[in-house]
Amino acid sequence: MTIIVALVAAAVFGVGDFFGGSASRRSPAVGVVILTAPVGLIPLFVLTFVVHGELSWPAALWGGGGGLAGGLGVLLLFRGLATAPMSVVAPLTAVTSAILPVVVGVATGERPPAGAYAGMVLALAAVALISRGEEHGAGDPSVRAASRGGVLLALLAGGGFGLYFVLLKHAPTDSGLWPIVAGRLTSTVVFVAIAVATTGLAMPRGRAAVLALLSGACDVTANVLYLVAVRGGLLSLVAVVIALYPASTVLLARVVFAERLARPQLLGLACAALGVGLIAAA
Repeated sequence: MTIIVALVAAAVFGVGDFFGGSASRRSPAVGVVILTAPVGLIPLFVLTFVVHGELSWPAALWGGGGGLAGGLGVLLLFRGLATAPMSVVAPLTAVTSAILPVVVGVATGERPPAGAYAGMVLALAAVALISRGEEHGAGDPSVRAASRGGVLLALLAGGGFGLYFVLLKHAPTDSGLWPIVAGRLTSTVVFVAIAVATTGLAMPRGRAAVLALLSGACDVTANVLYLVAVRGGLLSLVAVVIALYPASTVLLARVVFAERLARPQLLGLACAALGVGLIAAA
């Protein structure tokens, strides 16, 4: 059941990232993040009282720290999705985000089966293959620059997400959904301050605003599902199953933007899928 919940969370994360990346192609990424972060807070507040979680300083601190790391990851991811092919940025972010939780999980006493370690080797191979960039744009300097920039943003975003997964795992198990509430409040306040200090509150409008709101709704739903999954299973396994989320992002990018993958990237995606599959089956 834990793996099923994690797979559903992965699918919802991927759809939300597609919406957020699409919005960031029409509006500054900081404004998109500011609009997505508070979405779902009202129903989330209601749910916190339904599940009877205990609000405490540890829950607020772990959740707030996780929200800051995850919010930074979302900002970097949206910028990457807006400036480079989604079919490159999303998978690379996902594989990178799985590495830190696996390392922390094993270091703190989790002992995944041997198949999970084989999956990690394949995942690392996928990072190298996916980050090679698109072959058909090899002669275009602008394409090469976008690919390199997208890879860097994807790696940094993946690190932020991995830290988010680790911090949320360590929140008290009796805290219900309060860590997610604390995280979203923290990320909202921080990114509003960043926007005011830099570009101002340039909020998305029209279609971009709708896409940002849809992204926020998907994100809060997926976060709740992740918290449920990680409280019922190993961090090192759940976080890697979550790394399947690019499947829905890439599928939507192919349908909507007609993106194509180079052969090494297709091989990288296959390695990523096989690696995550081995970990999930272990």
